[in-house]
Amino acid sequence: MKYRKLGKKGPEISVIGFGSWAIGGGGWASAWGEQDDALSSESVRAALDAGVTFYDTAAVYGLGHSEEVLGRALGIDRANVVVATKCGLVWDEAGAITRSGAYASILQEAEASLRRLGTDYIDLYQMHWPAEDAPQEETMRALEKLVQDGKIRYIGVSNYNVEQLEHSLAVAHVDSLQPPYSILRPAVEAQLLPFCQQNGIGVVAYSPLTSGLLSGNYTYDTTFSDDDWRSRNKAHTGEGLRQNVDKAHRLKTIAERLGLTLPQLAVAYVLAHPALTSAIVGVRKPSHITGVLPAADVTLDDATLVEIRGIAAQ
Repeated sequence: MKYRKLGKKGPEISVIGFGSWAIGGGGWASAWGEQDDALSSESVRAALDAGVTFYDTAAVYGLGHSEEVLGRALGIDRANVVVATKCGLVWDEAGAITRSGAYASILQEAEASLRRLGTDYIDLYQMHWPAEDAPQEETMRALEKLVQDGKIRYIGVSNYNVEQLEHSLAVAHVDSLQPPYSILRPAVEAQLLPFCQQNGIGVVAYSPLTSGLLSGNYTYDTTFSDDDWRSRNKAHTGEGLRQNVDKAHRLKTIAERLGLTLPQLAVAYVLAHPALTSAIVGVRKPSHITGVLPAADVTLDDATLVEIRGIAAQ
């Protein structure tokens, strides 16, 4: 495993991170379907054995369940890793989810996450999505308060654009941005990643496999269960799926030429950008994390990067 420093002030973390969205299990709006908790724990242990030190989750994943599973699985190894979770998505008794960046809400959410994770501090606490009920400055003041109180160590945001980052930076330094970034979703390369480089903001990209589209396992006939959010996503159904399967097939020929799997190529592509600190790989079973680990040691030359971008743009 290789490690990089998260921005100008953050900790050193593994260049491949463990994504805990799916281990939240089923029964909520953005679920991946049912998940076996024992298998999730086994996956965490496999990642630990491989030297993965960055573990990303969110309060909303499984409406708290992902945090609970991750906290138990890490056990005595918790102090040896960087745990990242997120706030800003809250739910009611019926499971209806809304966004909130309000000062009081952020402080309350942090306390709940600490309890579920079974820890007395969160390494990286991230605002999950921009909220409309409070300006970015108010959200940042709450995150700064949590740092001052020793509840969190570093401040992050997820799914922010440049303008929202600028508002946040007016209050305090943002240690990391977590954007969607993959071969099939390269939009952040234009403005966001350069902005982060210029301002010393670390970048932990989520969905480098584009939620499975670059797993190499999908065909035109791939379908998802009703309790899997991908069953309602244009990129994973109908003509969108067909186009992405075609691109994945062409990208797979490049991977094979380099002696890589398609997931390894996808992760290596994301890590090739100089703004990147880590690529978060979504995990449901041990092979999902162990299978991509070789990507940490891959260097893609400029000609290959241009070839990959050409396929993605078609």
